[in-house]
Amino acid sequence: MKINYQCSLFNYNLSKLPRNINFRGEIKKTMTNKMMPGNLLLFLFIFIISSVCAQDPLAGRFSGSLQANGNFFIKDSLIGAYKTPQYESKKFGSELWLNLNYNAKDFDMGLRFDMFNNSNIVNPNGSFTGQGIGVWWIHKKVNAFDFRVGYIYDQIGSGIIYRAYEDRPLAIDNALYGARMSYDINQDWKVKVFAGKVKTFFAYSGPTIKGGSITGFITGKEGSTWSLAPGVGFVNQTFDDETIQQITANVSTYTPSDGINLYHNTYAGSAFNTLTYKNLSLYIEGAYKYHDVYRDATAPLTLWDGTVTAGKFRDDPGTVFFGSLTYAADKIGITLEGKRTENFRYRIDPFAEGNFGAINYIPPMARQNTYRLTAFYSAVTQELSEQAFQMDVTYSLNKKVGLLVNGSYINDLEGNLLYREIYTEAQIKPNTSWNIIGGLQLQNYNIDVYLSHKGEPNVKTIVPYADVLYKMNKTKSIRLEAQYMSTKQDRGSWVYALVEVGVAPHWIFTVSDMYNLASDEIKRLKPELKNKTHYFTAGLVYNAGTNRFSLNYVKQVDGIVCSGGVCRYEPAFSGVRLNMLSNF
Repeated sequence: MKINYQCSLFNYNLSKLPRNINFRGEIKKTMTNKMMPGNLLLFLFIFIISSVCAQDPLAGRFSGSLQANGNFFIKDSLIGAYKTPQYESKKFGSELWLNLNYNAKDFDMGLRFDMFNNSNIVNPNGSFTGQGIGVWWIHKKVNAFDFRVGYIYDQIGSGIIYRAYEDRPLAIDNALYGARMSYDINQDWKVKVFAGKVKTFFAYSGPTIKGGSITGFITGKEGSTWSLAPGVGFVNQTFDDETIQQITANVSTYTPSDGINLYHNTYAGSAFNTLTYKNLSLYIEGAYKYHDVYRDATAPLTLWDGTVTAGKFRDDPGTVFFGSLTYAADKIGITLEGKRTENFRYRIDPFAEGNFGAINYIPPMARQNTYRLTAFYSAVTQELSEQAFQMDVTYSLNKKVGLLVNGSYINDLEGNLLYREIYTEAQIKPNTSWNIIGGLQLQNYNIDVYLSHKGEPNVKTIVPYADVLYKMNKTKSIRLEAQYMSTKQDRGSWVYALVEVGVAPHWIFTVSDMYNLASDEIKRLKPELKNKTHYFTAGLVYNAGTNRFSLNYVKQVDGIVCSGGVCRYEPAFSGVRLNMLSNF
């Protein structure tokens, strides 16, 4: 919409200083790492003047979105939903993100207000409260020159040496707080540089990050059937003195045989290229990370007093080699991928746990499944030792029948089995009223490596599934899901069923249940499974224009949640969830 409002005076009062997350698991107030109030006021002033007071010829478009989540926690000891702050005292938690964007020709700017109120999204077993400006940016393009300051989301190549991105369900928001500049050498070649610090919720702290890339495009004469898209990139990380001192204090307890070298600066580089020829596309990338201090949670460590523990710091260089070959024709599509990863854990803080502080992103080699039981055991990317291959084939028999086969093969570098999966799917559309999806999944999952279940055997599963959609008329539909997981390991077999009724254009009603079928032997080894429990979910969704509201009563088993190959553990949940999304 065109902005055409008159200006008016306004007052803005800053709230208390935000609280930031310390990677070592602490929540503390900070004075040195906060966003300075003066900078916030200056940016808010510029943003409001530009958005509200803009007149021709600077008239542009104002847009935004609001996302809010609310969780009401209802204690249920039978499923393990207890003994966390939410269930014992807080009872309610929420998150909110408000995006505001302004665009005018080659200029755009925006901000995002974030609020967390007794939220468990940061730490599923904890409670986090904080609010403030989570993101802001100013971007301008002047002929061949392009610059952006503030918080920046970007990547080099496929992200192996550098990727700044957001994934809210996994509490990942590692935007670069700094500046990025790029220059178009010509219509085919571009150079980019950036520098700053990695965002940690409402603060920016730790090492500084610098880097850049050169990318291009090469093809033959007009009408050529081939092209190349080469590129190179580099990243430099400089540890601050405080981080070096903390590492020094930690490794001072090591025996000489486990000693490591400390580096203020670490470097990573990659070269990549996409070759396209007719229906074929080949992407290859090789990355190297120079000596960098990182923590290996499984490496044995002997202390001066003779104590043997795990979680040793290492300083080995790392490598990643990744390739993807794709073929697409009228009825068939084939994708082959391969990857080798060695010692490529890359964090702004060597003490960081889980996904926090990641500088890079390593593409996964396992299918991202969406059905409840096919996604029950997910293979998170192994940053220190992984050799993997994946193949995906789709084939259309005709307009009514489509087939899919996917296979994943993942070992560590010593040849030990980590993950195997064969996933098949058939989609049948006999007419406009019916859509039927069904298939079978086979898995072999190293639960010792992925979930740290020491000494337990690999989990072998067989999962048949079906998804049937029937459109009764133009406004009413019903969808049924049925899944069964057969396994003799871990928590045993499961069954899952869902019924979903749609009443267009506004309503969707859903009810589902998940039930454990553990054998007597498994229940003897895991007494918590003796209490047979139905994991019920029931809810509704209401759509009104660009607004979407959902309300659900949920009982959810604990497990691994993944997105794009990045995973985290979430405990069992019992309660009510309210979600809202509005675009304007």
